Amino acid sequence: MRKAASLAALSAALGAVLAGCAGGAGTSDAGREARMGTPAAPASGAPGTSPQSSGPAAPTAAAPQAGAPAKAPTMAPGPGGLTPVFERATQQTDKTVALTFDADMTSDQGPRAAGGEQFDNPGLISALRTLKVPSTIFMTGRWAEEYPDQTKAIGTDPNFEVANHSYSHHAFKSPCYGLPALDGAAARADVDRAFAAFRQAGAVNTVPYFRFPGGCYDDQALRALSTAKVTAVQWDVVSGDAFASDPDAVAEQVLAGVKPGSVVVMHCTRSAAPVTEEAVRKIVPELRKRGYRFVKVSELIGK
Repeated sequence: MRKAASLAALSAALGAVLAGCAGGAGTSDAGREARMGTPAAPASGAPGTSPQSSGPAAPTAAAPQAGAPAKAPTMAPGPGGLTPVFERATQQTDKTVALTFDADMTSDQGPRAAGGEQFDNPGLISALRTLKVPSTIFMTGRWAEEYPDQTKAIGTDPNFEVANHSYSHHAFKSPCYGLPALDGAAARADVDRAFAAFRQAGAVNTVPYFRFPGGCYDDQALRALSTAKVTAVQWDVVSGDAFASDPDAVAEQVLAGVKPGSVVVMHCTRSAAPVTEEAVRKIVPELRKRGYRFVKVSELIGK
């Protein structure tokens, strides 16, 4: 095992790079636990969902698009109608864990991509298929525009579900690791624009989940997204893969943090997270040895 100091340094370094890689601590300014809510019927206005119920209820099957998941459960709104936030299935008793991957690209990074910077990671996606690991990919709309063929391949593969990570990867709360900030109306439009980019690319396995860029949000951000009828999905395990160079340290950090019902945040960008594939190849067999089963976020929320 690596020294504890090595893992601590890796975690500390993560905060310094979140402006381009959305792997932060993911906290709200007030009352996060109070907004965790109760699973509810899927809401209208988001991909693959049916009308929102008036109050908390058990998850129910949505009327799916062709090729979309049969179920896309969301959570009931929080107090005052705020967008609900999910971090971990705290009532989970069996050993399930969701590996999630942020496919990050900001709205102004086109020239960098044109210059050869690789914001995708086909090897990681191939590894997840080979290892048979159901996964949730939190994708920015700009990433979907840059890699439409990969977006369609991921978004039509039953092994994956595609969730919303905004269009621009700009902040929904300020300050947020130096990211440019969006106001309420612009933030709401940014979410719609991302879903539109997924549809344009042909991704049909989309789910009504949203991850805040940088993990930064507050009540104002949750209020701005309330009409989008999405569930905000954060995490309880930070992998530390952002700009990491040691896959063993990343794997050890994940293995040390996973609990039943955990959501692990990782990245699907070669330039920003070059060792993620190698780390995943170490994480998956070890967690299976420990009795864990890999699921998509939708299964955790559904339970």
